[in-house]
Amino acid sequence: MLEYHQWRHVFKLDPNKSISDEALEKVCESGTDAIIIGGSDGVTEDNTLDLLLRVRRYSVACALEISSLEALTPGYDYYLVPSVLNAGDLEWVVGKQHEALKAYGELIEHETLLAEGYCVLNKEAKVAERTKANTELDREDVEAYARLADQIFRMPIVYIEYSGGFGEPDIVKQVSRVVESAKVFYGGGITSVEEAKTMAHFADTIVVGNVIYDDLKAALKTVQAVKETAS
Repeated sequence: MLEYHQWRHVFKLDPNKSISDEALEKVCESGTDAIIIGGSDGVTEDNTLDLLLRVRRYSVACALEISSLEALTPGYDYYLVPSVLNAGDLEWVVGKQHEALKAYGELIEHETLLAEGYCVLNKEAKVAERTKANTELDREDVEAYARLADQIFRMPIVYIEYSGGFGEPDIVKQVSRVVESAKVFYGGGITSVEEAKTMAHFADTIVVGNVIYDDLKAALKTVQAVKETAS
């Protein structure tokens, strides 16, 4: 199993969306470095646990992105704790994280906990609406959030999130230049090999999600494309 800092390509599966056993096998056996389980709404203990058990049939690394306390269960290789740094509601910066660690901190090995410094940049995304994120940011704003996560908070992951739409490569490029220690994750709107390659030039890790459910063949092609592209 690759450690998180070695991931180049990751598939993100939403517990609130249906995926057949055949499709799930193709995703897990695709050569992707990890599966992240998480979603913005409709995430429950039952649907998350069901998906975890199905993914665990395969050898691929599996991480839970904690968006709902009800979905927290043992059995993951990593637990990703997102802090939406540009959230308008501070509950999504430290509140939810505090609740999670208060309830389950003693049950999770700290080596498996990874803080993600999120910057949500698509105003149409569900996560932007839910967190009341200020998405009207210029490049300097985004760079400052990246520095905050990397150099002040020492988060291991800086996550540039455009969920629901393809982002601006120049912004991801600039973030990668200012980040010193953290790994830069990019997620959002990747529907083709070309888009995956574009962001893979700048981000350490490419997260591919919605296209799994819309065009599985296109999603699967992104794995090799990303791994053949130097960041």
